[in-house]
Amino acid sequence: MISTTTPKIEGKEILEYRGIVFGEVVSGIDFIKDFAAGITNFFGGRSKSYEGELIEAREKAIREMEDRAAALGANAVVGVDIDYEVLGQSNDMIMVIASGTAVVVR
Repeated sequence: MISTTTPKIEGKEILEYRGIVFGEVVSGIDFIKDFAAGITNFFGGRSKSYEGELIEAREKAIREMEDRAAALGANAVVGVDIDYEVLGQSNDMIMVIASGTAVVVR
């Protein structure tokens, strides 16, 4: 499955538009990751635990979006957009949404 942020795919012709597709993932940050990130915040530097969680959530959201496109008979997704939000009473959850237009290309 080809997924791209552009509205078309170079060298490919869009034959059919199948609709807008989404992939949503809501992921909680556990105590250990939150604690490790707090230490990193105190001393400075990058938080590998939070980065890992974001990467995993993003990959899952893209995969889910592509699976939904495939279920519509599409073989590509164009105009992909990724959004991130913080959720939860204590901001301990992240939501990642991948969206785009499912298309059939040749």
